[in-house]
Amino acid sequence: MPQVPIALQLFSVRKECEKDLPAVLDAVAEMGYEGVEFAGYYGRTAEQLQSLLSDRGLQAVGTHIGVQTLLGAELEKTVEFNKTIGNRYLIVPGLPREYTDSLDAWKRTAALFNQLAEKVADEDLQVGYHNHTEEFKKVGGDCAWDVFARNTRKDVVLQLDTGNALHGGGDVVSLLKAYPGRSTTVHLKEHSATNDKALIGEGDIPWKEVFRLCETVGGTEWYIVEQETYAYPPLVTVEKCLQNLHNMGK
Repeated sequence: MPQVPIALQLFSVRKECEKDLPAVLDAVAEMGYEGVEFAGYYGRTAEQLQSLLSDRGLQAVGTHIGVQTLLGAELEKTVEFNKTIGNRYLIVPGLPREYTDSLDAWKRTAALFNQLAEKVADEDLQVGYHNHTEEFKKVGGDCAWDVFARNTRKDVVLQLDTGNALHGGGDVVSLLKAYPGRSTTVHLKEHSATNDKALIGEGDIPWKEVFRLCETVGGTEWYIVEQETYAYPPLVTVEKCLQNLHNMGK
């Protein structure tokens, strides 16, 4: 079974990126990460980012952007920016309330993502949605994440965040099984009921089964580490996360 490469969501080290993005990318590449996912561009143009990545042998494997950047005239700008940096995955990490406050709202949101997916498909790009915790609450008697998943095209990425899902009451294993081929990129985040600073491999996520499902039915092309709590300085923390993954055979 081929190994799924590992990237870092730069939100994990955002303050460091604000101070010195090139130095952070140097460190991330030296740690052994193969790619990065953006959550902001730190004042750089697409050309500058592409150069920073290529000089370090890193790949852009996603970007977290607001839904407004995918609407109207903004979509063309977003497509061109991401094609320049070599990123295929346009991921929305949360939505305004009017997109999520009812069952009908979630169905309208799913229809919007279907339209967006169709528009970017010819550019070899995909749109997707990243969960936090509220997607596992009931809306109109149904789980919001399930409503979105069932009503979207198969090429709309369901970017499962393992820690957020478990924290929100979702069953990570069942979610991966339920939507085969939809977990193109997956956020590896720990959740522990007893340690809010737990690193990957130190909490309650059933990692062995998560990896098995991602690598068989999930269609996962990239694992993306995201760590939002710190027992160590952020760069040390994300290096330890990667080391823990290596210790688990990843």
